[in-house]
Amino acid sequence: MSADIIVPAVISFIAGYALIKKTDIFTAFTEGAKEGLRSAAAILPALCFLMTAIGMIRQSGALDMLTEFIAPFAEKLGFPPEVIPLAVMRPFSGSGALGYYEELCQSLEPGSFAERVASVLMGGSETTFYTVAVYYGAIGIKNGRNTVPAALAADFAAAILSVFAVNLFMGRG
Repeated sequence: MSADIIVPAVISFIAGYALIKKTDIFTAFTEGAKEGLRSAAAILPALCFLMTAIGMIRQSGALDMLTEFIAPFAEKLGFPPEVIPLAVMRPFSGSGALGYYEELCQSLEPGSFAERVASVLMGGSETTFYTVAVYYGAIGIKNGRNTVPAALAADFAAAILSVFAVNLFMGRG
């Protein structure tokens, strides 16, 4: 099936199905759009805060100071020091982490151990705070109790296990 006809085919299928079920497509669409706007309005303050905080952390040099503090411990675990900022940023921002990942890949030798660890880390971890802000904001949960600590523990495990996975499946590079 050609990629040019996929979208029109899906739209035609939805319209045909709605006709068969005798559903008012326009009303269903506008109700869905209203609900989407309500959800966006509910999560917007949390996202604004998150993006502002990320920008401040990067621009203030706090990320560099945190990296220098963590580096000796990370090296003992076999974690490449140049990947620490990515591991720190990933729970906060997917786009910020992706930007740093791209910079990292350009500065490292292709196929190097650090680049492989960064790649596995990007695929094996989550943007914890963004996800919590979006989902909890959308459904109105104010207190996440144990969600954030558990998710951060999973992010930490993803960082450590990315080194293990690269060593196990790809070697040191």
